[in-house]
Amino acid sequence: MASVLVIEDDDRIRLSLTLALEDEGYGVRAAATAEDGLAEHRQDPADTVLVDLMLPGLDGYDCIRGLRRDGDVPIVVVSARSDTHDIVAALEAGADDYLIKPVAIKELTARLRALRRRSRAALPVPALTFGDLEVRPLAGEVLLRGEPVALTRTEFRLLCELAEHAGQVLSRQQLLNRVWEYDFGDERLVDVHIGRLRQKIEDEPGAPRHVVTVRGLGYKLHR
Repeated sequence: MASVLVIEDDDRIRLSLTLALEDEGYGVRAAATAEDGLAEHRQDPADTVLVDLMLPGLDGYDCIRGLRRDGDVPIVVVSARSDTHDIVAALEAGADDYLIKPVAIKELTARLRALRRRSRAALPVPALTFGDLEVRPLAGEVLLRGEPVALTRTEFRLLCELAEHAGQVLSRQQLLNRVWEYDFGDERLVDVHIGRLRQKIEDEPGAPRHVVTVRGLGYKLHR
């Protein structure tokens, strides 16, 4: 049974999410604060974490950063905040996905299933090399000049997708479909994760050598 940790300070919403996810077959634990949620996850890591942004004490952004420091667990923000700044800030903090309240449980569980599928997926090739960058899909590893690079699962899948189609331009919608498994969705997910990926694999993220932007078309990985 897949486990979900819900970090939400609103009692009604926390209970509603818990009951709905349990009805869908998930094992659910819940916390009302970031501090309690982080402690709960460290004691018994969940398969996926849902995080509200407006939490007492440590806010949702700090909670995401804390979870990300501890590992690469898939993180989905569930928040009433719909401003672009809030969405981008949450993704840059380390979230994998962002849903705006009120959330339809069927959409939420579809996102959770997609997260779990892509976290297990691997390309059927042992290694792909691009200059000083080596991608090892089967091993779940990325090396830069021989040193391991710590990527989240979503960043790793994104890089693998670009590596599999090296030299080809992939549109934001193609990447949403192949990495997030969304037929439609917010293309900011792609842009922010590309930015985070560049911070980790590029010497100069503002002038990338590996993952480049093709204006008006999308992104590609140089051979």
